[in-house]
Amino acid sequence: MKIGMLTSGGDCQGLNSALRGVAKTLYHELGSDVTLYGIRDGYRGLIEADYHVMQPEDFSDILTLGGTILGTSRQPFKMMQKKADENEETKLEKMLETCKKARFDCLVILGGNGTHKTANLLAQHGIHVVTLPKTIDNDLWGTDTTFGFQSAVNIATTVIDSIHSTAFSHGRVFIVETMGHKAGWLTLYAGIASGADVIVIPEIPYSAQAIAAAIEKRGRSGKRFSILAVAEGAISKEEAKMSKKEFKEARRNMPYPSISYRMADELKALTGEEIRVTIPGHYQRGGAPCPADRLLTTRLGVAAANLIREGKFGNMVAVKGNKIVPVPLSEVAGKLKTVPADSDIVQAARDLGLSMGD
Repeated sequence: MKIGMLTSGGDCQGLNSALRGVAKTLYHELGSDVTLYGIRDGYRGLIEADYHVMQPEDFSDILTLGGTILGTSRQPFKMMQKKADENEETKLEKMLETCKKARFDCLVILGGNGTHKTANLLAQHGIHVVTLPKTIDNDLWGTDTTFGFQSAVNIATTVIDSIHSTAFSHGRVFIVETMGHKAGWLTLYAGIASGADVIVIPEIPYSAQAIAAAIEKRGRSGKRFSILAVAEGAISKEEAKMSKKEFKEARRNMPYPSISYRMADELKALTGEEIRVTIPGHYQRGGAPCPADRLLTTRLGVAAANLIREGKFGNMVAVKGNKIVPVPLSEVAGKLKTVPADSDIVQAARDLGLSMGD
């Protein structure tokens, strides 16, 4: 059995430990009857037939290693079936040709939303595929959680924890901008875990006036500082009313490096407070996976290997409750899991007295 493995899209903690879980299980169950191939830099490697045979020792000592030993790249789904010219093959056609020539019996694909759309496309064209859900945003449909998420929450929480002391010392308002373009899971979890005073996520459009009122209320109660956990994809109530085209144009012309700097100016004008912005950025995606993610990726890897042995292709291994279960790629591809504005965890934040920015 020949198995091709690739990691696609943005990197995160746990990719290597997930690869290890798949490989160790297959080697244990199938021994010399299985050959694993590493496909370099995600779908790029599949497009360009850039792959190599891997040995069991390649998967040793990578449980705690950050990043991905296979490399990764972003290959937009919308470009997969477009031709550069009449004589050029599409990226999809090139990937199908690589799979045919390499005689892969299955592809193991680790990735997030865009990755799963392409994985489903490959499956629709007859390629045997099993996928694993990774993204620090936790926004992949069909699974309760994705690997990389808990590690990123830990990092974002540590950053906000550390901001508390300097915010108190100087009596300032701090904005900590966390990752999350369309989903606020990371910001919400880290914000609650770190004791942030205001949490702003894309699913709940914010009002600068409402945030200013929350800051001023803290000041009247004798609080020296306020900390805002803000998702990079946060939008204002005014922006929420715009068309998609209007919104893109407004953001394109925004004279700020990110939404947090615009919010800082808005709040300074409304409150007169000194505002500071901290952006941990890619730091949230780096480093070793936390123990929870090591356990999760190992379980997902074992489950993926078992699906391959059983011939149950076209599935993503997912977390449902405390169980690892297969979910059809057709149910996952193209869907985004966002934070429900009326969810229990949002209500818990409100019941604590936290402002959600609205």
